[in-house]
Amino acid sequence: MNDLTELKRFVVAHAISQGLPADHYAALLDRVTTDAGDEPGSWPYEWIRAGDEWDAAGQTALAAQYYTMGRFPYVDGPGRKRALARGLDAFDRWRRGVPGLEPVVVEVGGVPVRVWAAGLSAERPRPLLVMTGGIVSPKEQWGAVLPQIASFGMAGVVADLPGVGESPLRYGPDAWTLFPAILDALEGRARVSETYLLALSFSGHAAITAALRDPRVRGVVGNGPPIHDFFTDAAWQARVPKITRDTLAHLTGVPPEAVFAHVRDWALSDADLAALTVPLAAVTARRDEIIPRGDVERLKRHVRDLRLVEHDDVHGAPSHLAETRVWSLLAVQRMRPDADPEVIAALTAALEAARAGAGR
Repeated sequence: MNDLTELKRFVVAHAISQGLPADHYAALLDRVTTDAGDEPGSWPYEWIRAGDEWDAAGQTALAAQYYTMGRFPYVDGPGRKRALARGLDAFDRWRRGVPGLEPVVVEVGGVPVRVWAAGLSAERPRPLLVMTGGIVSPKEQWGAVLPQIASFGMAGVVADLPGVGESPLRYGPDAWTLFPAILDALEGRARVSETYLLALSFSGHAAITAALRDPRVRGVVGNGPPIHDFFTDAAWQARVPKITRDTLAHLTGVPPEAVFAHVRDWALSDADLAALTVPLAAVTARRDEIIPRGDVERLKRHVRDLRLVEHDDVHGAPSHLAETRVWSLLAVQRMRPDADPEVIAALTAALEAARAGAGR
């Protein structure tokens, strides 16, 4: 069972990232008195009830986000299972009204996995941007960005990290194989030889690994990726929030007390980082409670083409949402040799406006 105080604290960052109305979800969180079950006052019930209200009001995309929060951080019982199903259904209904946004089934190690895609074309294949969330955020949290990616002259995909959302895969050191599988599936409908990965939190680790092993990956943008010390530093691991440890345990299929021993060999070495030949851009947070500062310093020492933005914030930099979102999309465009100058100029202006609005 999750610690309710910790659960409420961590979900706020995700609610902010999705633009949920603060006055509405704050009242919702006040109604939640228990993590377990599916009755009034329980975590999934209250999020589902709010989602139903938005759905009835015709706000299908917003409803999908509320349902998705109802399965946060992972499905551990009937209530969160119901929330996940509602979220998937609402997102699917919303995307049917968005031209060009479609489901694609990808075979990953022989296992069918659904992703959402936009901008695919056999007649005019475009460079590809693949976006993935972390260990607690499924693809439906990020699917609304797909039309914007298509407007940049790219094909776009959002996918679940293995084990997250509806993904049937087990999260393990081979999580990186998700990316080559997506590229293989989209060959002919996108220019997969020109692929960029926008990978948030833990999926950044998988994305860097994929870039080391698949030359079709031409650049990686991350936000708070674990690199080395997260996997190896026992003193730091003792401070990692319970929700992070328990989610990792759920996704990897090991007991919480064994999870850090289980992931110890996943660390990227200094030699791995030095061997990275494509650009890496990353958002980092000085008060990150999940990723140790040593991982950021390791990137600075060993990655040859590194572009960093550092915020005085916690993991994921939720208080710098507008700036982080624009900076990440701009970082992708600046990596592309054939990016539209007008797109870069527009994103640059948007970044300056976001920083001005934040008083930076």
